[in-house]
Amino acid sequence: MLYPVFFLWLTVPALLLAEAVESPFDVLQSRLVADGFDATLLSRLYQSGQADFDVKGVSLFFRHQEGTLNYDQFLSDKNIDRALNYLSSHEPEFEKAEKNFGVERQVIAAIILVETKLGQYLGDRTVFNTLSTMAALTDLTLREYFWSRLPEDRRLSKQEYEEKANRKSDWAYKELKAFLTYAGREKIDPLATAGSYAGAFGICQFLPSSVLAYGQDGNEDGRIDLFDHADAIASIAKYLKNYGWHAGIQKEAAYKVIWNYNRSSYYVNTVLKVAQRLKG
Repeated sequence: MLYPVFFLWLTVPALLLAEAVESPFDVLQSRLVADGFDATLLSRLYQSGQADFDVKGVSLFFRHQEGTLNYDQFLSDKNIDRALNYLSSHEPEFEKAEKNFGVERQVIAAIILVETKLGQYLGDRTVFNTLSTMAALTDLTLREYFWSRLPEDRRLSKQEYEEKANRKSDWAYKELKAFLTYAGREKIDPLATAGSYAGAFGICQFLPSSVLAYGQDGNEDGRIDLFDHADAIASIAKYLKNYGWHAGIQKEAAYKVIWNYNRSSYYVNTVLKVAQRLKG
């Protein structure tokens, strides 16, 4: 029998994966158990039906990017006005962050504007699935399957892919462990947290390791929830202070601090420009 091309494209990769491994996360799950994570919890997560090998989202890591984000949009009068209103509506939280960490409120607000448009755009990828998919690429058979599913337009060369898969799988495993640790500590469902395709989440778009290192309970409710504005504001302030922010910091030094938040000159320059606009 002859099958339509689109039908073969959909089914053959799935069959190849089924032959290669019973589940894409079996090896990863065993590795996590060996590192001390609860086997029953992991079994529940990976067999929940919600755990997904996210080729679509993670594939963005392995494609040549065309162009950059339009950072000029954040300097529009509309966005500056929105950020000023945000500063006003969260004045107690910003005042507390300035007092505790010495970071100017305008810089914190600028980062939140650029990261998530003041909490409006938080990402729609499941953080657990994103990090699990990348971490699972330590399995060479699964890595080859993933390569076969990458869209060919703008795809990295095979050598570039292999090199990046090596780096990113190790990185993602560490972030996955941090995420599971954070979820356990804060008693949240790992499958219920959405974020970016890079595994960052919350109003401030922290990676899990950054949450563990710099997350702050800004509203003093006994939890660190980066989807809460008070916690996000305080956590950014803590992060920047750790990298050297201080009262009266000069522009060159400020640039270097924000560079640690996002290593893009476009990003850093935009944050500094927005902050200056917010100061009036």
